[in-house]
Amino acid sequence: MADGAAAASLLQDVRRWADRQGVEVRFGVFNPANGALVGEAPDMGAPETEAAIAAAARALPAWAALTAKARGEILRRWHDLILSRQAELAHLLSAEQGKPLEEALAEVRFSASFIEWFAEEGKRLYGDVIPSHAAGKRLLTIKQPVGVVGAITPWNFPNGMVARKVAPALAAGCTVVLKPAEDTPLSAIALAVLAVEAGVPPEVFQVVTAKAPAAVAEALTASPTVRKLSFTGSTRVGKLLLRQCADTVKKVSLELGGNAPFIVFEDADLDAAVAGAVVSKFRNAGQTCVCANRIYVHASVMEAFAARFSDAVSRLVVGEGANPTTNVGPLINAAALAKVDGLVRDAVAKGATAVLGGARHPRRGNFYSPTILTGVTNDMEIAHAEIFGPVAPLFTFETEEDVVRRANDTPYGLAAYYWTRDIGRAIRVGEALEYGMVGLNEGLISSEAAPFGGVKESGIGREGSKYGLEEYVEIKYLLLGGLA
Repeated sequence: MADGAAAASLLQDVRRWADRQGVEVRFGVFNPANGALVGEAPDMGAPETEAAIAAAARALPAWAALTAKARGEILRRWHDLILSRQAELAHLLSAEQGKPLEEALAEVRFSASFIEWFAEEGKRLYGDVIPSHAAGKRLLTIKQPVGVVGAITPWNFPNGMVARKVAPALAAGCTVVLKPAEDTPLSAIALAVLAVEAGVPPEVFQVVTAKAPAAVAEALTASPTVRKLSFTGSTRVGKLLLRQCADTVKKVSLELGGNAPFIVFEDADLDAAVAGAVVSKFRNAGQTCVCANRIYVHASVMEAFAARFSDAVSRLVVGEGANPTTNVGPLINAAALAKVDGLVRDAVAKGATAVLGGARHPRRGNFYSPTILTGVTNDMEIAHAEIFGPVAPLFTFETEEDVVRRANDTPYGLAAYYWTRDIGRAIRVGEALEYGMVGLNEGLISSEAAPFGGVKESGIGREGSKYGLEEYVEIKYLLLGGLA
């Protein structure tokens, strides 16, 4: 089956799912590259969310009672189904989100990797036997599913973020009510369809789609039945959800905004640093929370780095995601485009120089030209904002102490990157950077086996790895008496 026909087949599955929800009002999902209608999703609200929560609560005992191995076998079938239809999923993802097909395919595989990981890791939720404080008593701990989980995912990775939350929750024995981003709900629905095909009961993993997310989010946070909320998105919204969860004292995971420094020391391998900066900054058109946001280059190598970086970025091809030659797709919507354009205009007005790009792309629509700014200073808004676009601001620095101080001078603490061949500096800087994730001589740091998350205002908790599974369980202490 050709890729286009395959994608259409998957979209038919999504439409059938939408029809079964019994919601008459739908909202359109549009390709950000050309404005074409990709599909429609049910416009749900608080009543549908509350019904989903109730169904998830009813399904919880049976799902939690399955052995970890049995749940893992179902998750493994889900993983296999995703890989068997990866081309279809990638075309759908690219159409509704805009990223290039190659990146979309990589994301589909990335999402499958989390499902495979947690299918296995769920069998390793070990408890403890604690040496007793008294004769005739035994002290035990066990780990049990936290309960019904509410998950809210963003539009920039509509497959990866769903799998990174849902897979550990299901592996731990929880049930899930998912609210995907209103810009990209179709990929989430497609994953849920495949989960049911793999053997996940429909009530165990439910998707609630909505054009306006506030009512759904409020229903999730207000419900005493929902015992855990996992959210990926902006720091502003994360703080609001955290306040809303306080009344029911939920367990909360928040993966929020970032302002990632990318530091190039004078002894760095410049060619490797340039390649790392390109992939870190321009992947998904710069729309990732771990993108290089501030690129600090030692003054002695700035000229050489800027020249090589500009040459590499100038070769990036801007276009629709469906075009196999595209490297940089559109921004998600007109508001995102206006924000990025405003940040660049402010920087240039205050003295920065656009050595490449610096304006909306000639293709019009939601495209912005890959941009490099030099002469960027701290009084410019772009030095403090999360750019979320294909714009790379370059700053110079003189000393290790100064650049570490500047890198840490932000309320955010998600990801940081630095390039050096000095082993002493590698250790010092890695320990000094106030970030949850640090890449040394590497621009891509995400892995299903590694803990993903930040410090300070970039979030609470970790996703992926063995630590990500712990987010979905409670520790229960059992004291067994009368054994003497």
